[in-house]
Amino acid sequence: MVRLGKLTDYGIVLMTCIARSRGATLRTARDLAQESKLPYSTVSKLLKELLQSGLLISQRGIKGGYVLARDPQEVSVVEIIAAIEGPMALTECSTEVTGACNIELCCPIKSNQQIINQAIRGVLEKIRLSDLIQPLNLTNIQDLNGRLVPTVRSGRIQ
Repeated sequence: MVRLGKLTDYGIVLMTCIARSRGATLRTARDLAQESKLPYSTVSKLLKELLQSGLLISQRGIKGGYVLARDPQEVSVVEIIAAIEGPMALTECSTEVTGACNIELCCPIKSNQQIINQAIRGVLEKIRLSDLIQPLNLTNIQDLNGRLVPTVRSGRIQ
């Protein structure tokens, strides 16, 4: 099963909470924990990781908090995933690191795994934080050969 870690899921939730506030106010860890229903310690940890990755900006002090470093339309889901989990890869051979798998040199599907990884990464790069603050729909479109291809749609994605 290909699955995002719980912390990554929570990080996406937090980024969505911050994006909904439209950058109008700084959001505190306590405020975000209350809104997201996540433990304060988890929220604090994730905010630090998102800050270190450059996705958030922080301001210290009594009126301090966190705000997005960029507009929600400029932040992709794959960036949020990478901020928490590191570079996205479905399998060991999908990374840039060599020698991670015992059968890497003779693997009959290594190049196919890399193509699949690129395809999934490409979809996640197209989905923006701004898309997550509204309902997404899964629809089908036809490719050049007339085959139905599932497509995620919001007001912007096609």
